[in-house]
Amino acid sequence: MTTTFAPEITVAELLAQAPEDLALRVIAGAAGTANAIRSPRIQKLGLALAGFSPYVHRGRVQILGQSEVTFLQHLSPSDRRQAIERLPWKEMTCVLVTKGLTPPPEFLEAAERERVPVLVSSLLSSAAILKLTEFLHRRLAPRQWVHGVMVEVFGVGVLLLGESGLGKSECALDLIQRGHRLVSDDVVEVCALGSDRLIGRAPERARGHMEIRGLGILDIRELFGIAALAEEAPLELAIAFERWEPQREYDPLGSHEETLRVLDVAIPLIRLPVTSWRNLTTLVEVAVRNHLLRRRGIDAMRRFVRAHDALVAGQTEDAR
Repeated sequence: MTTTFAPEITVAELLAQAPEDLALRVIAGAAGTANAIRSPRIQKLGLALAGFSPYVHRGRVQILGQSEVTFLQHLSPSDRRQAIERLPWKEMTCVLVTKGLTPPPEFLEAAERERVPVLVSSLLSSAAILKLTEFLHRRLAPRQWVHGVMVEVFGVGVLLLGESGLGKSECALDLIQRGHRLVSDDVVEVCALGSDRLIGRAPERARGHMEIRGLGILDIRELFGIAALAEEAPLELAIAFERWEPQREYDPLGSHEETLRVLDVAIPLIRLPVTSWRNLTTLVEVAVRNHLLRRRGIDAMRRFVRAHDALVAGQTEDAR
């Protein structure tokens, strides 16, 4: 079961969570800190101040840098007030003033009246935009909740899937005892960073805990120490536990490669039939080692098939 959602962050949360070197503070419009930022794209207010405002979009941070402040200061009082009043204040979420500058009083008055927070950072516009964009890209990345267990094995984030009762949590617990790390149990929050990278983490309310039938809720930090937990990990591999079906034919060579799509990013998917005599923990470790080899271009199955084909071709030639 998966649930996709588009995150947002309020201006108040931005003030509390933004990188420390941005050193954000509010100088006007504090009543609007509940306004929601929904896009990591940053816009500059220069064109809007000059009278062209169609590209000012709700849910984005607007930048007021030295060029915009200097432009306003060089206008006559009546022109400055007109330029400020025609801004699309209803579409503006917040304004970030860079280089520690102070906007004209008319701008601060309008922001206060329209409940648009005006934030200040001492950084140059280029540096502030870079840091803020990086922060918002991560904070506002598309997210999906996936039902499963995620562990970090040999530095690889592995998503364990399958119906309840097949031993996903028990396998994860065994992996922790072998020195690997738990990311999340039961529900994994996956976010997409860019077009080909996934990051998995635990929902805050469940972080560091596991549910094991017969034992209840376990605090992994208290049981195994902080080293047994990973706050997040790159999601690179999915392993689906499936009930063994005697009548079903399984691919002995693993030549049928499958993928799982999460947030439009494809990751390798391995299906492991579950029986009482199979050591799932060892199989997961070996699957990760094999994944790492394939990432380096070493594919045992393809090597075997090439060698087999060459042998068959040679025997055919000898027969001729």
